Amino acid sequence: MSDNNNHPLGEAPWLHVVLSTGFGSGFTPVAPGTAGAAVALLVWWLCYRWLDTCTLFCTTICLIMLTTAVGVWTSNVMERYWGHDSRTVNIDEFVGTWIPLLVAPADTETHTLWLALMGFALFRAIDMWKPLGCRRLDRMPGGWGVMLDDVLAGLYALLIVAAVKWIWLGGL
Repeated sequence: MSDNNNHPLGEAPWLHVVLSTGFGSGFTPVAPGTAGAAVALLVWWLCYRWLDTCTLFCTTICLIMLTTAVGVWTSNVMERYWGHDSRTVNIDEFVGTWIPLLVAPADTETHTLWLALMGFALFRAIDMWKPLGCRRLDRMPGGWGVMLDDVLAGLYALLIVAAVKWIWLGGL
């Protein structure tokens, strides 16, 4: 969640606008970070419905790595136009949402849905609260600062979802 809520949105290169705003979800007037995370959850759910578990895991890893790299690049560009970590830039929410979803697939679709929703909610809560190093990473300059706090928040959410899954379903 950005502290930069009032910086004017100047004209910027359209490709970077599309990428950095999560295909426009960052323009949602209320909770643009949650809107981006919801789009990411929907993308993952569609992949879950079409791919086997191993392919889904590999696809999610690739999405995380590719989106992190693109996010650093496009956030660096957008910082020149909209300031550091503009609330409209929400590509970081995609990465943070996908990280806990690595452990969401379960024995049934219902269990998977609950674990996915839990990962989504935990990531958003941790991203807003910014505990244990997240705030420090968020203050880093440039695209790395935009992306890494969400990576760490996603890792915290992953650990919690993995623990719940282990206790609830008896394993990963």
